[in-house]
This record gives sequence, structure tokens and C-alpha cells, in this order.
Amino acid sequence: MVVKTFIDRPILSGVISVAIIIVGLIGLSQLPVEQFPDIAPPTVRVTATYTGANAETVMKSVITPLEEQLNGVENMMYMTSTATNTGSASISVYFRQGTDPDMSVVNVQNRVASAQGLLPAEVTKSGVTVRKRQNSSLKSLSLYSPDDSYDANFLTNYMKINIEPQMSRIAGVGEVNIWGANYSLRIWLDPQKMAQYGLMPSDIAAVLAEQNVESPTGTLGAESANTFQYVLKYRGRYEEESDYENMVIRSLPNGDVLRLKDVACVELGAENYALLSQTGGHPGANCMIAQTSGSNANEIIKEIDAVTDDISASLPKGMVLEDIMSTKDFLDASIANVVETLLLAIVLVVLVVYLFLHDLRATLIPSLAIIVSLVGTFAFIYVAGFSLNLLTLFAIVLVIGTVVDNAIVVVEAVQAKFDEGYTSAYRATVDALNGLTSALVTTTIVFMAVFIPVCFMGGTTGTFYTQFGLTMAVAVAISLLNALTLSPALCALIMKPRAGKAVDGKMKFSDRFHYAFDRSFRHISGKYERGVFFLFRHKSVAVGAVVGACCVLVWLMNVTKTGLVPQEDMGTINVNVQTSPGCNLNETERVMDEVEEAIRDIPQIKIYSRVTGKNARHDQSASSGSYTIRLKSWDERTGKGDDLNSVMEEIYRRTDHIKAAQIRVSTSPMISGYGTSDGFELYVQDKKGGSVEDLLRYTKAFIEAMNSRPEISRAYTTFDTKYPQFMVEVDAVLCKRNGVSPSDVLNTLSGYVGGSYSSNLNRFTKLYRVMVQASPEYRLDAEALNNIYVRNSSGEMTPISQYLTLSRVYGTESLSRFNLFSAISVYGAPADGYSSGQAIRAIKEVAQIALPEGYGYEFGGMAREEASTGNTTTMVFIICIVFIYLILCALYESLLIPFAVIFSVPFGLAGSFIFAQLWGLENNIYMQTGLIMLIGLLAKTAILLTEYASSKRKQGLSITAAAMSAAKARLRPILMTSLTMIFGMLPMMFARGVGANGNISVGVGTVGGMLAGTIALLFVVPSLFILFQYVQERFLPGRSVVEPQ
Repeated sequence: MVVKTFIDRPILSGVISVAIIIVGLIGLSQLPVEQFPDIAPPTVRVTATYTGANAETVMKSVITPLEEQLNGVENMMYMTSTATNTGSASISVYFRQGTDPDMSVVNVQNRVASAQGLLPAEVTKSGVTVRKRQNSSLKSLSLYSPDDSYDANFLTNYMKINIEPQMSRIAGVGEVNIWGANYSLRIWLDPQKMAQYGLMPSDIAAVLAEQNVESPTGTLGAESANTFQYVLKYRGRYEEESDYENMVIRSLPNGDVLRLKDVACVELGAENYALLSQTGGHPGANCMIAQTSGSNANEIIKEIDAVTDDISASLPKGMVLEDIMSTKDFLDASIANVVETLLLAIVLVVLVVYLFLHDLRATLIPSLAIIVSLVGTFAFIYVAGFSLNLLTLFAIVLVIGTVVDNAIVVVEAVQAKFDEGYTSAYRATVDALNGLTSALVTTTIVFMAVFIPVCFMGGTTGTFYTQFGLTMAVAVAISLLNALTLSPALCALIMKPRAGKAVDGKMKFSDRFHYAFDRSFRHISGKYERGVFFLFRHKSVAVGAVVGACCVLVWLMNVTKTGLVPQEDMGTINVNVQTSPGCNLNETERVMDEVEEAIRDIPQIKIYSRVTGKNARHDQSASSGSYTIRLKSWDERTGKGDDLNSVMEEIYRRTDHIKAAQIRVSTSPMISGYGTSDGFELYVQDKKGGSVEDLLRYTKAFIEAMNSRPEISRAYTTFDTKYPQFMVEVDAVLCKRNGVSPSDVLNTLSGYVGGSYSSNLNRFTKLYRVMVQASPEYRLDAEALNNIYVRNSSGEMTPISQYLTLSRVYGTESLSRFNLFSAISVYGAPADGYSSGQAIRAIKEVAQIALPEGYGYEFGGMAREEASTGNTTTMVFIICIVFIYLILCALYESLLIPFAVIFSVPFGLAGSFIFAQLWGLENNIYMQTGLIMLIGLLAKTAILLTEYASSKRKQGLSITAAAMSAAKARLRPILMTSLTMIFGMLPMMFARGVGANGNISVGVGTVGGMLAGTIALLFVVPSLFILFQYVQERFLPGRSVVEPQ
């Protein structure tokens, strides 16, 4: 036989194992490290700016033509868009999981190009940007001035000029996003002086177009016999403010010159003044750094930290560069926690093995199997393109109790030969492996088969199952290879029959302990045999137990709360502040000061940054503000009330007295790329083309109905139609009578009030915009229009106010659409004690009642993924069980005997759900992956019983005798298998600290399932074997079961 070759050639066996370890270590050294694989859907973001336009104008003239072209782009899932009163347009196109993100960008760019002709000239001049959104945010940095010697505008542009380029060059950095405006040359017009000289904003734009240009003036002496060539060099675009101030608007015959400084003030300012940024109460600028797909997060952050240190050393006095958020903190802490759990699990598993084997030499063999299998798995993870993330690490921890099984079976078999009287380790090993090889291969294939069907699932859950399942399957496959090579070779070399007694006939302590253990085990074994025999006589009890277990399982699956990924303490909190509609930036800043005063001395907070003019979801609005709070490290937050949820509640408590704003506290989502905060998000859609007011009314009724449900906490929307606005109407009759074009009236109004992007400026090695607009004091209110004039066809200046009628109305700050329908975003979170799955189910129930015909809703972000998974758990379980059944049918050449194995699974699954209920856990994707493994492990263990019983039946024993023989013989290995798994999971079950929720989800489900499944397997499977074997022989006799003597 092949195995004998490896027993005869132990060095070859050792070389194979050493080679596996070396290859595994090489793979481990090359593996990218990240929190999760890139499982969020690829997203492409299209942005444009229509300076001075309101949300409705942007929606009609920019968003609509772009969306019409983008809709239906290849592999698109859904599309959201937002238009704001700041003139910004943003469209996010979400693609199916597995779509090439780079090709998605190309496809979107092609669609955008076809829409360029439909866009306003101002938009195409500014440019339409198409960018692939990087899902994995790595780090948030803040550059601030502790002594207030620099303002936020200077700090923002210092960061863009000196820090962003260095960060962008780091390998693996996909995007550096800085919140704040670029420098811009601001030309602040004086409308009264402009009118005095008969000028309009369009005249200034024309002057810039004429004089602020780059010109290729050529070369003198080229293509000639001249000795020298002279390059004609024009100074090009102006760089200094004084150059712009001296630009000539008019030159009169009398020698008088009208320059730009005569009608305007010129300064280097900001492109817009929509944001105010602070860090720790001082002026600051913030940036977010994201990684490219498949890169090593830990290595990138290390390099970012090194670059940050170099930059910090050369910063001007009065500047500090500080971390606000870093995924490395959570990643390092959680991976360290998992590795600690891994080591503790290995120690516990080895102790359990030693307890049963009573021999250090014999225990060494399964211990080596753990090392070879786990280290070798890293090579596969690298080759398969996976990363070292929480999923693959959880899989490795889970598989510890499984990879040791094959080695235990080999050692147990050899030990059994010693107990039969063998004295030669070599002969005992060879004979033991004779009838064992096929069983090892079969049980391993059955276990691996569980993970094959789930690897073909798509979406986020499919990625979870694939990485988790394949990692476990490969580890078990390596353990099988080890069990057929190194383990037999070591058994033949180092195992010895038990000595029993020491010198002078006195037993050593270890011998006394093992003697007492064996005596206790024999006592338990006797009681077990009586219990099995009772079920033999009362098979209806076994059948009833199976039916009961199935009913309990179905009931528990329906009542257990569900979720996608358990939320962990990430160490970061977001606070969203929404003031009353119409509040300007200064008023919002005052409220932000009030919030800061309330929360600044919370002891768990390390540092915080704030932005006024942008909410936590990155939507710009003068009435919005947000805080990003970094908590102290987990080591410093070990007491009661130090956890993230307690700090969030404390923020709510401290800000409860602030009535001038709505304050919402959230944390980062567990999976980057699914929105900007935890909880759920959905879009209420108007599918019949009604008014925004009607949509808001029904949305508010929907939110009120949601908040009345106990499963939902703080559902809300920031959308409102109460923002004060003026409706502008142009009197075309009067315009024509006075020789004024209505478009000139609107262009003049836009030039003075809205401002225009008129030219470019080269400075600090970058290209900036030149913006023309009336000085702020000339556009304070409606009365300011009396000072603005428009030129008629005769060259006379007439007040613009006579052509305009302003009506006070109320409107929106922004407009959104979801898949081409007008939509309002709604956010919220599950209430305490409820899961996200329960909240989603409540939302679906409320929507059927609260939303009238013509109105619908769609989930977004993580909630969409969770809602779309539906009954995935049930389907996965069914597929796994069917696969096992088919393999067992082929193994036993029977359609009935496999049911004896299959019916042990419901007990294990029911046990998992019972433990989940006791611990108050949700049925999330971590628990489900543990359950899939549990199905394979229980089936693999049950095969030990049924296969042994089948072989004894073929040898001529009666069905009952064969079943009892199997129960006796397999009690010890089954208990070893189960206890190694259970003890291996205990560190996860009682995990504390960083990432504990995920550990507990896996550990509790697995331990509960193994306990219930093992008990049922030991007692029920022998009775079921008798039942199905009898039915088969009675009604499906086929060939003779009993082998001829």
C-alpha cells in the first residue's frame, strides 16, 4: 500500500511536512493583511459642479442627462444621485460583486462622454470627474495649528500641496481625499463701480479670456541660415494678485486706463467658503486615505506612518499632523486577539489529546499535525489570492479541532493495536493503517464537500463563505496528507506500548491519574451502553427525538434574530449635527461650539476633529456639521462605561439640552464601502412623479410608523423643504421694451451673486481657478439687487431689480434620486436588544401599511446586502446536507443508511441556535460559517459509527450487535474529536476585548452545536442505523449484506 511507503521512508515523510511548512511560511510573509476582503460592491462616482446653481437646476440640467446615459451600464446594480444648492452634482453607480472596478470606470466614462453635449457649458468647462471609489478607508489624518497661527484655508492647501502628493505615491494607496477647498484667485466685484463704468461680470470674464492666456509664440530663426535661434517666450497666465489688479479693462483715447483694481478687489482665497474645519478646537484640515484592492493594509499604514513622521519633522512651527482614525489600531488589536485565541486553542486541544492518549510521545504526533496543517494553509491562502483577514484567521482557529482529528484517529488505531498485544511499533502502525486509509479519505472528503457548494454563492455572503470555507477545506486536506505521511512514520518511530508501572512496582503520579481517568471513562462507557441499549428497545424515542429536533430547529431559525456582521468597538465615533433649515455657516458654527463644549472633557476621548458645512455622510450644507472622534486605545478603556456604546450614550446625554440642532451619534460600519455609518439606510421613492412636498409628507409618516416599532431606534431623515428661498421671475416684456435680453439679466445676476469660474491661475506648482463674484457685502439680501445694473442695447446701465420679481418660498437644500426616481434618504439603527435583521423585517412590515400606491422604498448600503440575502441560511444548510447525502449514498451504496448520519445534523444545528438564544446572539454570517463547518464535522463523526457498524454487519453480526459494537468501539474517538473541538472553541466563546463579538458568535454556535450534536450522535445514530439497515434489508435487499465466511 502507498502509506506503507511513507512508514518505510520516514525521512521522505518528514521532508514533505517540512516543505509544506516552508512554503506556508513564505506564503504567510507575502500575504496582504486587512480587516476584511474587498467584499463591498465596486462603486464609481461621477461628480460635477455648476457654480451658483441651486439643487433643482443641477438636478434638471446636470443629473438628469447624466443619469439617462448611465442607466443600464454593464453589471450595474443600482444608482443614487444628489444635487445640492452649492451647485454640486454627485452620482454613485454601484456594480455587482465580482465586476472589474477598472472596467466599470471605463464603461461609465464612455457613457458620461456621450452626455457631454447635453450639459451646460459652465459644467463642461469645470469638468465632469469619474473616479473609482476605494472601499477600504485606512487612515484619517488632521493637520492643525495648536496656537491658531494658521487658518483652515492655509492648512488645507498646505496639506494638498505638501502632503497629498507624498501620500499618493505610496504603493497601495488608492485615494487621498482632503476635505476643504483649493486655493482660488478671488476677484470681488463692486457692483456700483461696475455700473459707473458701464460694465457687467461678462466683461470681466472677457478681459480674463483675452489677457490671462498661455500662447505658443514660436521661434525666430528656425528653418533658416541664421546663426542663432530665438525662442519667443510669452509670460503666460498671471501668477500674482498685483498682475491681475493691473489688467486693462479699457484704454481711452485721452490716455486714461481703467484697470481691474478700479472696480474689484483681488485676493488669493478659497474656491468656496462652504466648510469650516477644526481639530481639538483649533483650525485644521482633514484627509481620508483609502487603499487599493488586494493591497496589504498593515504595510501601507506602516509606510504612511513613516512618511507622516518625516513630514512632521519638517512642518513649520505651529503645525501638528495627527491621526484621527486608523484601521491599523483595530486590525492589529483584533488580529493579536485572534492569534492569542489561536495559541490558547492549540494548548487546550493538545491537553485534551494528552488526557485521552496518556502518552507525551503519542500527543506529539497530533500536535505536529496542527502545526503542519495550519502553516501549510497560508500557502494556499496566498495562491488563491486571499488575504490574511479576520475571516481566514477565524477559519484557522475553527479548524484546529478538526485538523487534529485525522492524526488522532491514526494514533488511536496504533494504540489499539498495542492494547491487542502488539509490541512492535512498526508492525502495529502498518496493520492499523491497513483498514484505516479509506476511512480517513472518506471522512475528509465528506467534511470538505460541505464547503464546495457554498463557494459558488455570489455577493458579499458568497465572498465570506468562499474565503472561510476554502481555508478550512484546504487545512483539513493538508491534515489528511499529514495523516497518511508524517503521522504513520512518527507512530512507527516513537510510539511504544504502555509501561504501566514504575520502579519498585509503585505507580507514578501520571500513571495514577491515567488509571483514574480510564476507570472513570469505563464507568461512563457502561452507563452510555445502557442508554444506547434503552434506545435500541425504544426506537420510537429516537425517531421522536429526531422529529422534535427538526421542529425545534425550524422554530429557532424563525425566532432567532438575524444580522450580517456583528458590530464591534472600532474606536471611532461620528457625530452628526443638523441645525434648523436656513441657518448660515456662522450660526451652525455657534451650535458646533456648544456641542464641543459639552463633549470635550469626556474621559474616553483622545482627539476629535470637526467640520462645519458637511455632515457625517459627507453631504454639504450650511446647516450641517460633523465630528469625528477617536477614542483612547482599548487597553485604556477596560472599565465599566468605557466601551463605545456607553460613550455614544454619554454624548447623547451631554448634548440633550441643545435644542437648536438634531444630534445623531453613530460609529463606522464594520465593512468599509457600505455607507459611512452603522445601522440601516433606505430610500423612499416617488414612482408616480408627484411633488417633493408629498414625498416628504409620506416619508415622515413612514418614519413615525418605524419609530413606533420597538425594533427600531432613531429613524430619521435630514431632508427638509423648509429652507427659505426666493423664486426669481424675469419680466420679459419690460426687458424687450428697454432693449435688455432676459438672458443678460440672468447672466448678470449669476455673475454677481452666484459667481463664475472665468480663468485659471498657475501657482505653487498647481493649477487653481479664478473666480469672479460680487463682494459678500453686496449680496447680503434682496435689497442688494438694487445696486446691481445690467446694460441695455444702447449701452445704458439699468437697475436689474426692475426686471426681477422675488417671491419668498420654501424649498430643499438638496435633491436625491434612486434609480431615476425622486427619493429621500432615511437612516436609523436597531434598538437595543434587537438585531439589524429584525429592524429590516419591521421596516418591510411598516412599509406595506405606511406607503401609499405609487411610493416605494429601496435599501442601500449594508442593509441592502442583508435584505437581499433573505433565506440564504436555510438554502446553504439544505445544499450542504444534500451534498453530504449524495456522497454518503455513493459510499454506502445505499439510499437509506446515509439518513442515519444526516439526522444527527438537526440536533447540532438546534444546539447552536439554543446557545445563541441563551447568549442573546444573532444569526449572523460568522455563526453561519461555524454552522456549515458543524454540519461537515457532525457528518464526519457520525460516519465513524455507521461505517464501523456496516463493516461488522458484513462480517455476520446481527444489526443490533453491529450497532452496539460500533457504539462501544467509537465512543472514545468520537469524544476525543468532539472535546478537542469544544475545548478549541472555548477561548472564542468567552472572548473579551477587541473583536470579541465576532469571536463569540463563532464560538458559542460551534460549542453549542458540538455538545448537542455529539450527545445525539452517540445515542440516536446507533438506533437510526438499526432502523434504516433493517428497512433496507427488508424492502431493498439487493445483494447479500453479509460477507460469505
